[in-house]
Amino acid sequence: MVHKTVLIPTLFVLITTIIYGQQTDVPYRAADRERAEWPDSLFIPSELIDFEDADRWKTAPGKVDIEKALLYDQHTLPDEYDYNGTARRFQWDRITGFLYAVERVNDRNARWGVLENYKNEHDRPPLTQEYEHDDHNAVTDKYGVMRNQSVPVYRADDGSAPERFGRDGSLVEILSVEDGWYTVENINYAGNWFVPDEYLRPLDTQRFDIVIVVDRTNQNICMLEYSGGKWLVRSMNPATTGLHRPPYQYETPAGIFVLQDKKEKMMYLRDGSDQIAGYAPYANRFTNGAYIHGVPVNNPSGAMVEFSPTLGTTPRSHMCVRTATSHAKFIYDNAPLDKSLVVVMD
Repeated sequence: MVHKTVLIPTLFVLITTIIYGQQTDVPYRAADRERAEWPDSLFIPSELIDFEDADRWKTAPGKVDIEKALLYDQHTLPDEYDYNGTARRFQWDRITGFLYAVERVNDRNARWGVLENYKNEHDRPPLTQEYEHDDHNAVTDKYGVMRNQSVPVYRADDGSAPERFGRDGSLVEILSVEDGWYTVENINYAGNWFVPDEYLRPLDTQRFDIVIVVDRTNQNICMLEYSGGKWLVRSMNPATTGLHRPPYQYETPAGIFVLQDKKEKMMYLRDGSDQIAGYAPYANRFTNGAYIHGVPVNNPSGAMVEFSPTLGTTPRSHMCVRTATSHAKFIYDNAPLDKSLVVVMD
């Protein structure tokens, strides 16, 4: 890669635990909340990075309208509920912050793209400058992102080796393209970066009016739609996310991703073999091999199952997000590819 002048990062980093504040007593009422002053830059959630300079924040009022208007009303969870004696909830305070971020994305009139390397279709990325091996010899960068199915992301001032691996499905703003390289801002971490053009697919859309939020802490999922100047809650359901039990099971990664692909029946293999074990119905892929799908069927020709008592309990999936089969179909039918975002948070 040709070395280029260092670009001054314009990406504004938000620590959600600092900014979002306390949950409102009326989660669907438009409420004034403290917000950071926004420069002309791309917002990111910061679960994946370190940020210590909290003193630089200046607060300003912001407003996001959220209203409950369910279109899918099966297996619906209340705002707050109990699981085995533990209080769980929909974190509307944090969800509001992500929606505010999406509104900023929609207002930018920018050129968007998605990082892609599903099943290493563009080859396994080069090793990063610093990398590690886990207990099962899988390579990760220093940020903990696995090399497999990821994208090489280079610093603006150093093209000798990637600085990090970018997750498949990550939303990026395309700043420029030259000599086979995209200059981008990544919504999941700060800075301006270079990505080889074969790993990035430009998107035709400039707006994302469907947002699906997966909560790894509370094991729930909701879908929201922007309409009439407000965010309408279309579903509120139990979910089961990925369990960290390598080499076959991994947690569902946190971040903001583009909904990339759909399969009415996503066949899956038995762990450690090439034998088809069964299928997941109405599967919606957002990163690597992670799908939002219905209840798995451990028989390739078996009938679909509507619900499982394990939904909404504890992580147990292979990176995927499980939900009721009819809810997965609702997402399948109503969340358009490349125009919907999946937020995975804690």
